[in-house]
Amino acid sequence: MKNPVYPPALGRAGLMILLAGQLLPMIDFSIVNVALDAIARSLDATPTQLELIVAIYGVAFAVCLAMGGRLGDNFGRRRLFCHGVWLFGFASLLCGLAGTVWMLLLARALQGVGAALIVPQILATLHVSLRGREHSRALGLYGAIGGLAFVVGQVLGGFLVSADIAGLGWRSVFLINLPICVLVLGCARLWVPETRQNDAARIDRPGTVLLALLIVFLLLPLALGPAQHWPWPCVAMLLAVPPLLWALWRVELRQERRGAFPLLPPALLRLPSVRFGLLIAVLFFSCWSGFMFVVALLLQSGAGLSPFQSGNAFITLGVIYFLASLQTARLVERFGKVVTLRLGCVVQMTGLLVLMLTLSRAWPQLGVLSLVPGSLLIGSGQALIVSCFFRIGLSDVPVTRAGAGGAMLTTVQQAALGLGPALLGAVFAHRLHATGGDYLQAVLTALAAELCLMAVLVASAVCYRCR
Repeated sequence: MKNPVYPPALGRAGLMILLAGQLLPMIDFSIVNVALDAIARSLDATPTQLELIVAIYGVAFAVCLAMGGRLGDNFGRRRLFCHGVWLFGFASLLCGLAGTVWMLLLARALQGVGAALIVPQILATLHVSLRGREHSRALGLYGAIGGLAFVVGQVLGGFLVSADIAGLGWRSVFLINLPICVLVLGCARLWVPETRQNDAARIDRPGTVLLALLIVFLLLPLALGPAQHWPWPCVAMLLAVPPLLWALWRVELRQERRGAFPLLPPALLRLPSVRFGLLIAVLFFSCWSGFMFVVALLLQSGAGLSPFQSGNAFITLGVIYFLASLQTARLVERFGKVVTLRLGCVVQMTGLLVLMLTLSRAWPQLGVLSLVPGSLLIGSGQALIVSCFFRIGLSDVPVTRAGAGGAMLTTVQQAALGLGPALLGAVFAHRLHATGGDYLQAVLTALAAELCLMAVLVASAVCYRCR
């Protein structure tokens, strides 16, 4: 095997282009949430179709992520990044022009595929093109932009739908992507270095098929099951997940023993840092998306705020998240990755307790400003956790496996983002039904469940550091 040839260092302009490209898929996770009511009126969509509009993007994104990382390793990461931006822009145009629900669903699926081509190339390029402090700072910015975009999506979506620019209404939440795509495509070839794996790896077709089935059988029933009162197809799909997981593991082991290139290399899963990174992804990102989901339900359905007001409630969290993310490189350099992670967990858990106390005292006269103290702590803690997730997960991954490692972490991250609303949403819905429609008790129970999951993450971090 040839020794890896390191690419030219990534400059500041190239880093900004990659981060601008990262905004595209992350914003589209949440920007559509506040446009669903307008879409339902415009396209006469049913509740199930609205759920599919949200779910199909995340499913297509997660299904194709690992393959996107492998293609970037083989054919060039900048090349696949540009292809992904082009496809994402084309799909966004189709979303904005959609005249039927089914056309919108197809376009959303294409958006997910485009996003899956974009994201692994960003993380892999950062991993192989930067070293030392610059690498740490870039990962901090990567985490900052990713988390900020998730919050900005809800704020921006509420503004665009309410402003009804040029009479476009909900269509503007998709068409806003077009100028960003044009800018990124125009600049990427100038400032982003091309990188690839020296020895091209063959496509792991059985692993790809099994991974796709596993993600579909996990995320689709979790997205649709609660609203449909768990029909038997949803239950059957969930029951098939453990056998599919076992089959995927056996196939990947067989590929590794044959000297092939498995899509999810078991050699990477043997690294303690990668395993702990995957655990962080499952626990934290499911909590994060679940938190955003239940708080949005509380603000709109419980407190009666408009989509625009509800979106504005997350501004403080987004701003402090971004500012705190810019400081994470210094904290990690001084205290280490695991200590910074534990600090982030403690700060976020304190913020959750402050938020629960605030809600208990202010309900039902709940104002946006009353959420600021808890949001400041929650956003700061989230920033520290996200930045450590990538630093820990990629710390021992060889540069020749950067695409596979980044895709593995991001795949589990996106699956956890889809899992969160189903998990905390189920707790919320059960408590809401049990209390006869008491939204305050429902959200307090969901936040208490999140606290328990975060406590598990703290305990896991202590065990990881001891080992």
